Amino acid sequence: MISSVELFVGLRYLRAKRRTRFVSFITLISLLGVALGVAALIVILSVMNGFEGELRSRLLSMSAHGYVTGSQQITKDWRSLVDDVVAEPGIAAAAPFVEMEGMIQSGRALEAVLVHGVDPDLEQQLSGTLTNMLEGNLDVLQPGERSIILGRLLALDLGVRIGDAVVILIPRPVGDGTLEPVLERFVLRGVFEAGLQDHDASLALVNAREAAAIMGLGDEMSAVRFRAQDVMQAPLLARSIAERLGDDVVSSDWTVENASYFRAIRIEKMMMSLILSLIIGVAAFNIVASLVMVVTDKTNDIAVLRTLGMRSAGVVRVFFVQGAVIGWVGVFIGVLLGVVLALNVPVIVPFLEQALGFQIMPGDVYYVTRIPSELEVADVATISVAAFVLTSLATLYPARRAALVNPAAALRYE
Repeated sequence: MISSVELFVGLRYLRAKRRTRFVSFITLISLLGVALGVAALIVILSVMNGFEGELRSRLLSMSAHGYVTGSQQITKDWRSLVDDVVAEPGIAAAAPFVEMEGMIQSGRALEAVLVHGVDPDLEQQLSGTLTNMLEGNLDVLQPGERSIILGRLLALDLGVRIGDAVVILIPRPVGDGTLEPVLERFVLRGVFEAGLQDHDASLALVNAREAAAIMGLGDEMSAVRFRAQDVMQAPLLARSIAERLGDDVVSSDWTVENASYFRAIRIEKMMMSLILSLIIGVAAFNIVASLVMVVTDKTNDIAVLRTLGMRSAGVVRVFFVQGAVIGWVGVFIGVLLGVVLALNVPVIVPFLEQALGFQIMPGDVYYVTRIPSELEVADVATISVAAFVLTSLATLYPARRAALVNPAAALRYE
């Protein structure tokens, strides 16, 4: 335990005297360095969390949280499978779909395309409110109408508008394991924008029954997609459905399908954390330097305290108090500043853009035109604890050096 005398002396050493003002200046720089490092870490991690959430919402706007399919990637009795999936607690909606890959042509333009066959009625329940339709809606995908909905960039590359015809070329598997080309004509009835290159430049939507006919599936579907009430529970729900329905089905979820995107974000967050942690590390070294200078300046004082009966452990605690106050006050200020900035990033960034006369993320370059921020309590707690520990450890060497002062040698010429 730290006694009142040790606490008083440690706090007293924080006050500057005329001959130790340089030491106090270094102390102030150390405190501000800790505060700046902590605040920067909190803001950057909050912004990275915001980008991760933005990416997740855009990825899932044109897809689902997970899917369930047969062992051969074909769902025969898809209607009963939809009912079984919806019966799982935590599932908000489910719908069948057929997936095809091929080419799409309009005039001389030819582009690769990923075609999703969807049921417009069930798809409305699954992702209708999340789909950003620029023109048309999912209701145009009625069976027999030969309607197609394209991503904005794909429609732009093909040079087509609403009412124009396009031709899709789909390789269909036949009985002997080979593929045969199938040409089908569709009419553009809608355009969507998901905000992701992979979706906007290559994805098309058609009616599920028409897609099944093209693939020769009859009344079968490729899989049943589902949307969970809580997106973070989708992996657990997918496993639970697969276990309940047995070995005849295979399930997956969005964390598996889009693992590369989120792995890249995690790596970026880790590298940014390591780089910004150097600020706190430099501030910790400044704390060490300032305390070493204080020990050198207070050698006679330490000797007097030892002569009056203070033990070596007491001297260690005196300088621990001084260093800990510097570090902990810096961490407190940094957490306060970082939380305020992270919560107000959507307000601060437009103000800076207007004041400086430029846009940080222009819409003609980036899909995300604003800088999102998502503050997480776990990040704040982790950063705070790590900074507390680091700044506390920084006091050990100077405190130990102070404890080794020999009173007789220090006061010999006094």
